[in-house]
Amino acid sequence: MVPRVGVDVTAIERVAAAYRRHRGRFLRKFLTEREIAYCADRPERWAGRWAAKEAIGKAMPSGVSRPRMVDVEILPQDDGRPHVQVAPGTTLSGSTIDVSIAHDGHFAIAVAAIPETDVVGAVPARPEGVRLPDRPADGHKGTFGTVVVLAGSQGFTGAAYLASNGAARTGAGLVRLLVAQSIYPILAEKCTEVMVHPVPELRPGVVGDRSSAAVLGLFAGCDAAVIGPGLGRDPSTRRLLEALLPQVSIPVVLDADGLNLVSEVPGLLARLPVDLILTPHPGEFARLSGLETAAVQADRVGAARRFAKSWRKVVVLKGAQTVIAGPDGRLSINPVATPALASGGTGDVLAGMIGALRGQGLPAFEAAVTAVYVHGLAGRWLERDIGRSGVIAGDLLPQIPRVMERLRDSRW
Repeated sequence: MVPRVGVDVTAIERVAAAYRRHRGRFLRKFLTEREIAYCADRPERWAGRWAAKEAIGKAMPSGVSRPRMVDVEILPQDDGRPHVQVAPGTTLSGSTIDVSIAHDGHFAIAVAAIPETDVVGAVPARPEGVRLPDRPADGHKGTFGTVVVLAGSQGFTGAAYLASNGAARTGAGLVRLLVAQSIYPILAEKCTEVMVHPVPELRPGVVGDRSSAAVLGLFAGCDAAVIGPGLGRDPSTRRLLEALLPQVSIPVVLDADGLNLVSEVPGLLARLPVDLILTPHPGEFARLSGLETAAVQADRVGAARRFAKSWRKVVVLKGAQTVIAGPDGRLSINPVATPALASGGTGDVLAGMIGALRGQGLPAFEAAVTAVYVHGLAGRWLERDIGRSGVIAGDLLPQIPRVMERLRDSRW
């Protein structure tokens, strides 16, 4: 596997000038006591270590916190080559890091190489609440739950595909996708591993209140439901959810248009089951809560915590450092963030993931925290392999089981 490489060039005189201004206080910001003793009064050695530690930081992907310079110690081995040691309990602790330091006239130049496996492993500790469902060797598709997904509308078939396959990739034994009759042929061809069911429609791509009995019947025998991705905001669809949701007896993840439709019915949210999980982005949260989006963003933790208690629901307020709040006061802030996930459809995948974990028996808060964490780590892998831009939601799907397997093996 090709290592990640970082390079830095540091002006020796610039480091020497900083030392003249601040003396020992400057050195102790980036050198350990042993490094200070080794470097003595030689500015080129100070500059070499500064460059090397910068190069190590540059070798790491965005979203992974860099170790502090003072937590990285670089001293010569017996053969003169630099040896890197990272303080225990900090990012990259225990990693194999190769560094080369050279001097050319007025500059110190350093190159750092870190194996990909060590960089991928340099992630924040698991948030409290992360749990993975058991996968017994004698399990079968019935062991791992059936998830029903009500999603999609004309022009938004991708949301239905991503949510249902997100559930499948997160380990659901069976996934049942309910879509309007006219878009059924599209999804039936695209979702070969998902059971796609056509539902009677009022207009092309619109599942309305006249289909409530058929939809409720298809929920029977399922272990969890995901409702809303790409469902559309037709008034008849709103009436469908108003009639359907209070009757659903299985755990529900309410996402996207499901949230928008519920926000249009005063008092409906309060009538829905306590174990319902809401997955709004800031705009959807604003519509549900009556706040301005800017106010939600200004106090994400406070808003999520306050309304989770008021609504008596688990709230997943999406965004960089997603906030998960429980009605009992529990709170988790996802430590993994990457701009690679800032593209349409990634939230649909997340909704399916949460539904799959609910269907496999995880409680609501734990399912939400675990899915958000796995989703973020999968995004981190894609940032490493593809970049911070250009990742599409479908790229997440094959990464999900890989991340979960590494978590099960305690390699993170």
